[in-house]
Amino acid sequence: MTSRLSSRVRGSLRARLVATIGAVVLLTAAPARAADEPVMPAAASAPGPAAPMPARRSVEPRLLDRIVAVVNKDVITLGQLNERIEAVSRQLRQQRVQLPPSDVLERQVLERLITERAQLHLAEDNGIRIDDLQVDRAIERIAEQNRLSLADFRAALDRDGVSFERLRADLRNEIALTRLREREVDSRVQVTDSEIDNFLAEEKGRAASSAQNIEYRVSQVLVRIPEGASSETLEQLREKATSVMRRARSGVAFSEVAVASSDASDALQGGSMGWRNRDRLPELFVAALTGMKPGDTSEVLRSPAGFHVLHLDEVRGIDVRTEEVEQTRARHILIRTNEIVSDGEARRRIQQLHDRIAEGADFAEIARLNSDDGSASRGGDLGWIYPGDTVPDFERAMMALQVNALSDPVRSPFGWHLIQVLERRRGDVSVERKRGEARRAVHDRKADEAFDIWLRELRDRTYLEYRLEER
Repeated sequence: MTSRLSSRVRGSLRARLVATIGAVVLLTAAPARAADEPVMPAAASAPGPAAPMPARRSVEPRLLDRIVAVVNKDVITLGQLNERIEAVSRQLRQQRVQLPPSDVLERQVLERLITERAQLHLAEDNGIRIDDLQVDRAIERIAEQNRLSLADFRAALDRDGVSFERLRADLRNEIALTRLREREVDSRVQVTDSEIDNFLAEEKGRAASSAQNIEYRVSQVLVRIPEGASSETLEQLREKATSVMRRARSGVAFSEVAVASSDASDALQGGSMGWRNRDRLPELFVAALTGMKPGDTSEVLRSPAGFHVLHLDEVRGIDVRTEEVEQTRARHILIRTNEIVSDGEARRRIQQLHDRIAEGADFAEIARLNSDDGSASRGGDLGWIYPGDTVPDFERAMMALQVNALSDPVRSPFGWHLIQVLERRRGDVSVERKRGEARRAVHDRKADEAFDIWLRELRDRTYLEYRLEER
């Protein structure tokens, strides 16, 4: 065969290479002319023997990226996987968690990407869209929580090697996943009156037995059980969970075990569930934790989601909430921001209303005519507000006000507010209020359990092809 290929043949080969994108993604550049290769003159009109064709330097195709998994009609590429591995590794090193072997970490990160991608597909199918304004607000809240200006926050990201655009994309996905969970899981959890009665009875018993309540800092490993698993599969998974328990009890750091072995969404955080009081933990977990000491690892537990192994990191006591709380009666005016009303326009309008009220205009009348809230018909009156009823930005501004004082414009996730405190009082928490709080606590606990089951079912019905081993 001649070592020189015609441009038509080379084009045909390149087309066939690019057509193999189902397995790998290849790009080849046109062969470069060697520095010492002569330029061929145009063919002379006079007949004569053909000049020998100089050999071209061969160019090997370069692998730019390849597919490591197919999720429904989407793909995850090696580049995306490596980018996430780098971010996870950086986070684990900051937490002083021992990194597992590279192949184990690669597999775990890929599993998280697959689960995330399946949820994002469902969110898109359900019409969940996160606009730039929501992402901007999320970034501002993160900067505020770290007591940084936006400029300083971006500088901190640069120092940590984190792309600002990558952060925005990740936040957009996280918000979408939260909205999806709210729609698919949280909104479908039902709490009965008998569950509320039982919760209140248990809470009263704990308060009577001790002046302290208990919070646990817990980590877990979840070995997920696929839907319709055979008895043989169940036994294999139980043995895996038992092996995890033995490793943790042998002295291996639990965070290291969790990163390498857990199927839970918190696996890449070392399995940490954070601080939880008893109300936010499944009853199965509470029963296991009772009697454990910090540093202990539980037996293997079985739930509808799979097999669990718990590690008690720390315990602390918190003051039991007193029956008497401070309540605030307030009214407000809200100018919402949306696709039509920009943040700057909303800020300008709320400032104009502030100036009119400060000059003597009636707050209630201004609220009725201008507020974008359901309280507008009541002159903006929100009634008696308990601690925790409003978003943190609103509550902080409200609690800083004296009675009858008018706030400066206050920004919240909903838009721009003016707030006026009308009264304050201290009083017992009403029976209805107690039951409402109990309902929320039971709901949150049940929602956490339901989410694990829902995630397993979503994963089981997701079309999936692994191509990680296709080197």
